[in-house]
Amino acid sequence: MAEQHRQLKAREAWIRCFVQTASVSKAARKCGIPRSTLYRWIKRFNAEGKEGLQGHSKRPKKLAKQKLNASLQQLIHSIRTEFKFGPQRIQVHLLRVHQIELSAATIWRVLKKNNVPAIKKYRKKSDYTRYSRPIPGDRVQMDVNKVGVKCYQYTAVDDCTRLRALKLYPNKKAESTVDFLGYVLDTFQFSIQRVQTDWGTEFFNDLFQYELADHFIKFRPIKPRSPHLNGKVERSQLSDKAEFYATIPHKERNMALAPKLSEWQHFYNHKRPHASLNGKTPYEKYHELEHLIPIQPDVTAKYCEKEVEIIPRNSSWYYRKRI
Repeated sequence: MAEQHRQLKAREAWIRCFVQTASVSKAARKCGIPRSTLYRWIKRFNAEGKEGLQGHSKRPKKLAKQKLNASLQQLIHSIRTEFKFGPQRIQVHLLRVHQIELSAATIWRVLKKNNVPAIKKYRKKSDYTRYSRPIPGDRVQMDVNKVGVKCYQYTAVDDCTRLRALKLYPNKKAESTVDFLGYVLDTFQFSIQRVQTDWGTEFFNDLFQYELADHFIKFRPIKPRSPHLNGKVERSQLSDKAEFYATIPHKERNMALAPKLSEWQHFYNHKRPHASLNGKTPYEKYHELEHLIPIQPDVTAKYCEKEVEIIPRNSSWYYRKRI
């Protein structure tokens, strides 16, 4: 109220100054305000008198169409209760499952309005450095995760763009790994220079490594018993568990999920915003860096510069290599 009273007194002083000088330009210079401002208040004073100098409400006369209703708010609350999702994951879930577009800020306001407590997050008290390869295809992380009885999900993640390839297999034998490599090459629209895996037998076998050599791809296993070094693919599998498999009953997690998994892969690559990419999708990141991708002849020539050996599944090889 005190601020409104002060503004009213100032506007009255502007009008008195204009009456005394009989000039808008002189009065505006004397009062230190733009002429357009003085014109506006003179016009309002002539039309409404002293009452016209009161400040008007800036609230829009007509509000935009509101997307939220009681049923949608109930849906947001039920998703939070069932899956323990935060606003961003609820936003992705609504878009993928219900084809509803809402901002994370709107969802946060709904949760706050209903006094929903925040999700507690626990993080190790240690510093970490986020990194990514500079060029798409420079390094692709690969891993296998069991999702059901006789149902294994093979996952490949491009270290640079976070583009992913996902496919289900009834086992994790060498033949399945070789077939998945072909699927990855067909899915990614760029040449792959290196494949990084853990020490699982599905990767450490001659069949898979010879297949990599046939496509001029270098095999780069991580340090034994160090899954954190394959962090991008491990983290992406956690997203699968939280956002995709959480919506599917355990009895239905089998090979029949292949079509739904393909839809989830497309959604992840083309529509799901990625926090480490500053809200961009992996496909948007790929288009930004597409001009940096080397052509296959250059990749082949670089591969042939040094003779590549078949790596045995023996941890002593890794430590001898470091020495």
